Amino acid sequence: MLGPMDWIVIAFVGLMAVALALALGYGLDRERQLEAARAAAARAGTAGDAAGDGSPDWPDATPPDVATLVRRLRDRLDASEFELDQQVRNASYLADLMGVGIVRLDDGGRLELANAAAHILLRRPPGSLRGRTTLEAFVDARVDDLIAAARETGSSSGELRLDGAEGPILVVRARRSPVRGVWVVLEDVSELRRLQQIRTEFVDNLSHELRTPLSTVSLLAETLARDAEAAGDGVPPKMRDRIGKIEVETGHLVQMVNELLDLARIEGGGPVVLLDDVDLGRIAVEASERLRLFADRQGLRIVVDAPPRVPAVRGDEARLGQVVVNLVHNALKFGRSDGAEPAVGDGPLPPGDPSRDEVRVAVRAGDADVTLSVEDHGVGIPKADQARIFERFYKVDRVRVRGGGTGLGLAIARHVVEQHGGRIRVDSDEGRGSTFTVTLPVAPPAGSVAV
Repeated sequence: MLGPMDWIVIAFVGLMAVALALALGYGLDRERQLEAARAAAARAGTAGDAAGDGSPDWPDATPPDVATLVRRLRDRLDASEFELDQQVRNASYLADLMGVGIVRLDDGGRLELANAAAHILLRRPPGSLRGRTTLEAFVDARVDDLIAAARETGSSSGELRLDGAEGPILVVRARRSPVRGVWVVLEDVSELRRLQQIRTEFVDNLSHELRTPLSTVSLLAETLARDAEAAGDGVPPKMRDRIGKIEVETGHLVQMVNELLDLARIEGGGPVVLLDDVDLGRIAVEASERLRLFADRQGLRIVVDAPPRVPAVRGDEARLGQVVVNLVHNALKFGRSDGAEPAVGDGPLPPGDPSRDEVRVAVRAGDADVTLSVEDHGVGIPKADQARIFERFYKVDRVRVRGGGTGLGLAIARHVVEQHGGRIRVDSDEGRGSTFTVTLPVAPPAGSVAV
């Protein structure tokens, strides 16, 4: 799957390609209009020269300088046609430089224009695409489906690999022309997908190599801590403190490796088969119980607000449980506003307000979806950081100073939620707390299968 920067680059190239396609389409339509006008002017000029002496062959009431005006009109049309031809050439050349293929289909579904890049991407000889159907050009019926969707809805896009497993991977974007026909933009993302695969394999291999020695170190640190506890006063307090720090930091490293491995598997895996009917209310209760001890250490209470019966969502129960645990753990970690500066306007909650020490997990059922929210009253997230909070390794500076966290928990949560056809968002006021909301579609009726 793509990261945010990958999507930004692809979106920019796609928008540029669509703009170029629209410019080419406008140029072609203007060229047809100019050709019709030039033909009419030519007929008028021929009629004016019929007398043989350069004088127009018009009735006596027609002014004698009409032929001159027609010649001037023809000259202007020729100049406009030349200028338009140059503009079309420049636009097509720019599209070729960008490596983006541009194809125009007429209303009958045949290719009437294809730039050089399109011929290269589709592995066709120059000039051989004109007049072909989409099936003849792409040899893939999925392109016909994309174009049909674009005719109906205005735009569509998809990714496909041509010529089997060794062929290029193309992102195909189809957009209905405001004049007539459909524009298709082709972008080769084979190299990008190859690099993503290399990254995924590297992270996966590194995580596996680190997991064994880290597990050994973690076990040794835990054993040292138990031995120090058993020795009592025989172990100096400073040494006991250092052993505790080793245990904590080793736990952070193990968590980071596990989260790296989870993220690599989620991003590099194929479609997730969603087979479980998951009760989000029960998942919320179980996640809260798992983190109850950590909440006590943080001086916070976990309050679960869920009705006894919640419509099931179709999904992977383990993955959705991981999402809830990540969100609740995140809320507990940063759920105290001690030392946080007041937010603009209302300021932090007053010290006497009992809700300031709560992390509230709520589950609500809608008509077609189920919503889970995790609310805290901690440090909050600045507005400038909220758009990036779900990126890999991204941490707010203020939170980073307070320590803890790998910056992967929210990225994992976003990927899992999106794989389940849902969405996740955050609402936060700096100094007053944050609310993370997950919305998932309810399970389809019995007898149907969701994949």
